[in-house]
Amino acid sequence: MSPLKLHLLLAAALFAVGLAGALTRRHAILVLIGIELMLNAANLNLLAFWRYGPNPEALNGPLFVLFTIAVAAAEAAVGLALIIAIHRRYRTTRIEEIRRLHG
Repeated sequence: MSPLKLHLLLAAALFAVGLAGALTRRHAILVLIGIELMLNAANLNLLAFWRYGPNPEALNGPLFVLFTIAVAAAEAAVGLALIIAIHRRYRTTRIEEIRRLHG
């Protein structure tokens, strides 16, 4: 099996674990962790396609990865700020217990 396929299988497994964690967890922080795992799987795919692509000297892959890491950091900061605000208001971080946000 080629190294690219191994990297893609690892990224797919990481994405599947993150997706399962984001969809099945009831705690808001664990949902954010699942989303972070999915973003890391996307970063692994970007680096694998860059490394085994036709022009690895161009450094396009690492630049995209740095951009997605910055987006992931901003997402984590905003998400944690929202979770802290919700916890201060409702005294819980369990998603199903917050009924007033349903709209």
